[in-house]
Amino acid sequence: MPAITEPSVFTGNGNSKIDSQKKIQESLKVLELTTAPAPHFGYVPRQCNSGASKLQHMLKNTDELIVCPGVYDGLSARVAINTGFSAMYMTGAGTTASRLGQADLGIAQLHDMKEQADMIANLDPNGPPLIADMDTGYGGPIIVAQAVQQYIRAGVAGFHIEDQVQMKRCGHLAGKKVVDKETYLSRVRAAKAAKERYQSDIVLIARTDALQQRGWDECIDRLKAARDLGADVGLLEGYTSKEMAQKTVDELAPWPLLLNMVENGATPIITTKEAQEMGFRIMIFSFASIVPAYTAIKATFERLKRDGVVGTGKDLTPRKLFEVCGLADSMAVDMAAGGDSFGDGC
Repeated sequence: MPAITEPSVFTGNGNSKIDSQKKIQESLKVLELTTAPAPHFGYVPRQCNSGASKLQHMLKNTDELIVCPGVYDGLSARVAINTGFSAMYMTGAGTTASRLGQADLGIAQLHDMKEQADMIANLDPNGPPLIADMDTGYGGPIIVAQAVQQYIRAGVAGFHIEDQVQMKRCGHLAGKKVVDKETYLSRVRAAKAAKERYQSDIVLIARTDALQQRGWDECIDRLKAARDLGADVGLLEGYTSKEMAQKTVDELAPWPLLLNMVENGATPIITTKEAQEMGFRIMIFSFASIVPAYTAIKATFERLKRDGVVGTGKDLTPRKLFEVCGLADSMAVDMAAGGDSFGDGC
């Protein structure tokens, strides 16, 4: 039975100065031992030095359920890293909302997604691998191949590519339309060929959104064809029941499947424990940070408008926030290089 990786929670409590000094010392050790196994993953062989290799190792050599919180920017990714998750997922919906202020309707293009993924994937050289949304691949086979190349160079560990039309929408909205099976498979072929051309371990996740328009049987047919073309993982979007999710895992076993859990979306709530028992290998929570961020920001702005204050808790100082964002690492870099920018503290 797969085991769920338990995160080691970063609380940020305690004496701020002592905590910062400890973080700086830890960061200095990391600078000296950059090839050491990352603490987030248990044992990972030293040759697994890329996010893609780490993710492939986790899929092939462990039986854990890889739980990925959805992140959409640098701060949400930093929180996920500090909380100790073994992997992260860059949500297309969250990226579109935060970067462009738009709904998830295929508005974000390759440049937007690649730039955001590049930043997130490289926040921590020993951090958790990043799976990123690649939507439809943003065009025909040539563009799909370019997208895969750019994700590889950005350090992305895995991506999913889907069968919606180019004017796509969030997988949990009604009215989705998909391309024919052969067009979908051409996207998978192009992605697989690009992966092989660049000799990359990047994890290719074949996603189908055909359930609404064409039914479960067509989804299974498409996923089996993608599997036969060499996709590493499968993803059926928008399960309408737990029974359907279990049936899909059973039908495609032992091929690893990814479950996208969007609360209040098309799929009933499935917990990590339930997903583990069903046999899923990866579980992403696409809205895990963007929705709480929206509710917190909205409540804060309403208080500011009503009461004239923000109401930030006394323990959350500017320095505390910057510590979440790698302040100690930056200070350690300066000190290791002989700099004196922080000789008088910070």
